[in-house]
Amino acid sequence: MDTATTGAYDGVRTAPRALATEAVHAGRDDLARQGLHAPPIDLSTTYPSYDSRAEAARIDAFATDGADPDGPPVYGRLGNPTVARFETALARLEGTESAVAFASGMAALSAVLLALPHSRPRSSGGTSMAAGLRHVVAVRPLYGCSDHLLTAGLLGTEVTWTDPAGITDALRPDTGLVMVESPANPTLAELDLRAVAHVCGPVPLLADNTFATPVLQRPAAHGARFVLHSATKYLGGHGDVLAGVVACDEEFAGRLRQIRFATGGVLHPLAGYLLLRGLSTLPVRVRAASANAAELARRLAADPRVARVHYPRIGGAMIAFEVYGDPHEVVSRVRLVTPAVSLGSVDTLIQHPASISHRIVDADDRRGAGVSDRLLRLSVGLEDVDDLWADLDQALCAAPERPVAGSAARDTAGTGTA
Repeated sequence: MDTATTGAYDGVRTAPRALATEAVHAGRDDLARQGLHAPPIDLSTTYPSYDSRAEAARIDAFATDGADPDGPPVYGRLGNPTVARFETALARLEGTESAVAFASGMAALSAVLLALPHSRPRSSGGTSMAAGLRHVVAVRPLYGCSDHLLTAGLLGTEVTWTDPAGITDALRPDTGLVMVESPANPTLAELDLRAVAHVCGPVPLLADNTFATPVLQRPAAHGARFVLHSATKYLGGHGDVLAGVVACDEEFAGRLRQIRFATGGVLHPLAGYLLLRGLSTLPVRVRAASANAAELARRLAADPRVARVHYPRIGGAMIAFEVYGDPHEVVSRVRLVTPAVSLGSVDTLIQHPASISHRIVDADDRRGAGVSDRLLRLSVGLEDVDDLWADLDQALCAAPERPVAGSAARDTAGTGTA
């Protein structure tokens, strides 16, 4: 039985509960005591307080370590009870002490980079905490906007790109973070997170777990200090909420809350409510969509019009596949499948990464990371698998079949699954 982290009720430790149980109950443990069944939505931006001295003390405490202020809420930018429920639940599912939610996945990643201390090498080879360069080691592919944020140095970071085997050599005395994504967007390449965390040593590892979700893997259990989600995707699960979240230890969560307060990248309470509701069906949705995806990957791999299929060993609801013909024609012909960016919704989406999600990445870097110009990314939903295949089958009519050996149009990507 899949178990999540040890829960707590009224401060009393409880036995580990299955992930499906935590998904339904985490963040809601206090509802029955309040005579409630559904979590309330707190839309207040500010809260009354007649004790300004106590208010000052609570704000001072927040400024010191970023801990949630004791007592009633203070102001929407410091925290919100509805959002806090989602954060509690996600931390339980990921097996971390805390989680901090943001207005988007990119806001969450930006906060991590801002929260990491500036450092510069000492003459002795150590580091001193001072204004200076934050060095990041990253493994491609990453989500295109994450790649761009690091490469462009928009937040004062310098990045060294490497493959997993080169992480050790890429580390420097001023390296503040190693970032990976597994399965990766959009190629679905997988990493041994435990091995990566080992070679990182004391340098914190950030793992983007958007594609896998805690249903399929929990990076913190393998040594990642920070677990990043674009909560817009599977955690929300219905294509109607924009959000990001970082699951981590409480010490770093405090820094993230301070960054969130200072920069204003807060999550709206209604989004927090939708995310908490989404978590309750996350295991069911991920497993059902994964079953559909595994079957579609099998059919695509056997189709002579498809050059290569990428589907991760751990499973999941994402497929990447390369066609022999023009991928744009395939996208233009789908009717049941929706041609759109994003992923993780109950309906199936398809997009061409080289044109959209990874367009912002330099073309040579993109191709070097395995994002070919013929690659299509499919986010498989909950529709009937035969209906989905019928739509893909007719859309692939625009793609030629595998060329015969020696043909001038021979495949250069290879065939089979990866």
